[in-house]
Order: sequence, then C-alpha cells, then structure tokens
Amino acid sequence: MFEKILIANRGEIALRIQRACREMGIKTVVVHSEVDREAKYVKLADESVCIGPAPSPLSYLNIPAIIAAAEVTDAQAIHPGYGFLSENADFAERVEQSGFVFIGPRPESIRLMGDKVSAKDAMKASGVPCVPGSDGALPDDPEEMLKIGRKVGYPVIIKAAGGGGGRGMRVVRSEDELIKSVDMTRNEAGAAFGNPTVYMEKFLENPRHIEIQILADEYGHAIYLGERDCSMQRRHQKVIEEAPAPGITDKQRKRVGEACAEACRRINYRGAGTFEFLFENGEFYFIEMNTRVQVEHPVTEQITGIDIVQEQIRIAAGEQLRFAQKDIVLKGHAMECRINAEDPFKFIPSPGKITTYHPPGGPGIRVDSHIYQGYTVPPNYDSMVGKVIAFGDSREQAMARMRIALSEMAVEGIKTNIPLHQVLFNDKGFIKGATSIHYLEHLLAESKDQ
Repeated sequence: MFEKILIANRGEIALRIQRACREMGIKTVVVHSEVDREAKYVKLADESVCIGPAPSPLSYLNIPAIIAAAEVTDAQAIHPGYGFLSENADFAERVEQSGFVFIGPRPESIRLMGDKVSAKDAMKASGVPCVPGSDGALPDDPEEMLKIGRKVGYPVIIKAAGGGGGRGMRVVRSEDELIKSVDMTRNEAGAAFGNPTVYMEKFLENPRHIEIQILADEYGHAIYLGERDCSMQRRHQKVIEEAPAPGITDKQRKRVGEACAEACRRINYRGAGTFEFLFENGEFYFIEMNTRVQVEHPVTEQITGIDIVQEQIRIAAGEQLRFAQKDIVLKGHAMECRINAEDPFKFIPSPGKITTYHPPGGPGIRVDSHIYQGYTVPPNYDSMVGKVIAFGDSREQAMARMRIALSEMAVEGIKTNIPLHQVLFNDKGFIKGATSIHYLEHLLAESKDQ
C-alpha cells in the first residue's frame, strides 16, 4: 500500500480523498493555488505545496508543477479527483512516466473512452446498448450525411466526439437544418476541444439519465454497484442525484450492469468508472463513460456500504477487488443535493466570504464540504461548495430527511441554491419520481411565466 499520496485537486473532493487516505493510514500531500491557501484540506494535509496563482491553467492544470510537487514531497501516487486533469490521458501518461502511480485508469482507457466515437464502438462490441446513430464519425459528403439522417430518423442530435459537460451538442429536427447544424457543431468542437469530429445520434425526447457505477482491477475482475438517477439537470449539469433509480427493476439493473462489467473486462479497464445512459420506454442507451470518480459517488456508497475512493486507492496499489458481484447488496435509498454558491433561480455565481455556516445533521445525513465560517469562496472555480446526502430505508424517508437537512443548513454571506432544492423536494412531480432530464428546465420555465 502507498505511504503517501498527492491530491491533485481542490474543494470538497480534495477533502473527501484526504479523509479516505487518513482512514487508511496514508499521508497526504495537497497541491493548491495561491487563492486556496486557507482551505480546510490544505490545513489538514501532512504537506502542502503551492503550485501557482488562481487561474486553473497556471495551477490545477499545470502538469509540470504537479509532477514537481510529487517529486519534492516523495509522494508515490497521484489522485486526480474529478474535473481538472482527472480524464486527461496525457497527464496520466506523464504521471506514470515520471515514476508515480496514477490513481485511475490506464492512459489508453482514458483516450478510448474520451473520444465519444471510439467509446461507442467499444460499447457496441461489448454488447452495451447504444443510441441508434451514425456508424462512427459523420462523413464530409453532405449527401451521405443526409442518408444517415433519414436512416436514424428525426429528430437527431449532433455531438462533438471530444465534447462533454453539455457542450458541443445541437438538436436537428428536420433534414433542412442538418448540413448547417453539422458545420456549426464542427466549428464549435474544433474551437472548444481541438477536435472537429462529430457524430449523429437519435434524439430521445423525454429520457431519464441513469448511470452504472463500476469497479475493476487489473486482474480482469469487474463488478457493478447498482445505478443512480441523475435526471434532475439544468443545461446538462446535474443538480440532484439518487440511488437506486426509481422504477428500475432488478432484471433491468442486472442486464445493463453485467454488460458494463463485461465491457470493462474487454477493454482492460482499471479503477472506478461510470457508464452513463439515457433511459426511455424501458430501454438503456449508452452515451458516455466517465473514467474517474463521480461527484455523486456518495449515494452509491450509502446504499452499498462500499467506500469507492478507498477502493480506487487499493486497485491502484495493485490489489485485487475485495468483492464479487454476489457480495453487492443494495440497501435503502440515498439522495444528494449539490450545494452551489449561486443565486438559486438566476444561477449567477455568488463568491465571497461566508459569515455564518451551520451544516445539517441527524439520522442518515452526510455532508461533504470544504467550507467553514470565515472561508472565502473564490470566483475562479466551479461554484459547487458541498453536497448534502440523505439516506433512509425508503425513498420517502430519504426525502423527508433531506427536507429537514435543507431547513437546518445555514450559509450566510453568499447566496446558495438551497432554496431551489427546497422547492424541488416539495414538488409533486419530483416526489413521484422517474422525471425526465428536461423536467427541471420545464419547471423553471413555468415558474418564470407565472
């Protein structure tokens, strides 16, 4: 096992990884930007290294600085968390070439799954259900594009092969719009991701967003840890997640979960990962794989009792999976609210100093957050400042506990989206469950019209 791990991230995930390491008796090195010098996880680390000024390209995306920090502190491994460099194959390769262990998949796996076209091809070969669409990248010939569009059937969606986070997508509802839309998406993809390749998929009108959590070791063992419903989204950004997903049967879970585990074995995947699907009319359609730990991993931890971050570390250290599929038993229900420093209904970031902070507690409540009273939320990074997770024997009990937690939580000095969560946890449609990915945006649009 490792004696010292460098955490190449910030915010709540840096603290989450640090806690996992401390429980395992592993020392931690935290790298940080100048603006994060007073962060809780920096103060709690065994060692910390400032790697640059606030802008991400000069700090958390600065590969040479991170490698140098690992060298001067004699760290053995680097955990990238999520975001930043976590799915950067060049970074993973550089880490290994420099003599350190990358706590995550092999570089080739990250590259394979980072390109949406190659990822979809790999999933088809493994029997994972995919959305009907073009067979790989769209050709340059307009007539061939039109033929593919007719075969798939409108509406379709044009996606950037190197896209993510809701960027590089365009819905096309008629043949007349296709060629122009493809050209526009290619131009955007080239500018945003350095890769103009695009592909076409059937556009599902009212799908849910369901994802499968997996763990795989380097010895060919792979398991799935159930599913999560992440349909409550705004502009493709998740707001609330829950596990298990309402209305998914054991048979459906087993079918898609086993396909994902088999895909991991086929592509020689290592570490934690998440297969994301659109789900409509009882069918799953693969959209992408995230080759890292997810923001929403705590809801899976709550219903399985497995610490996903610790398992990431054990797998990276060369250990075999400690669980077989028969050992995975889902118990209860968990829900997670992402707490963002932003206006709850205008969605404008709200950085600044926190003058009052009181986290919630009580049965079944978990709070993953790096903030504290007197902490200043910087304007330089993502607005998420924490997560509140509620666990119960049933979905109804988890929801009731979350309502109490949200009413108890106090964050003053900045605005947060807690009021939005309170509205949602009292909304009849969400309480019923199984809402589509468009539900929240429709709800917000309706509230503006009233």
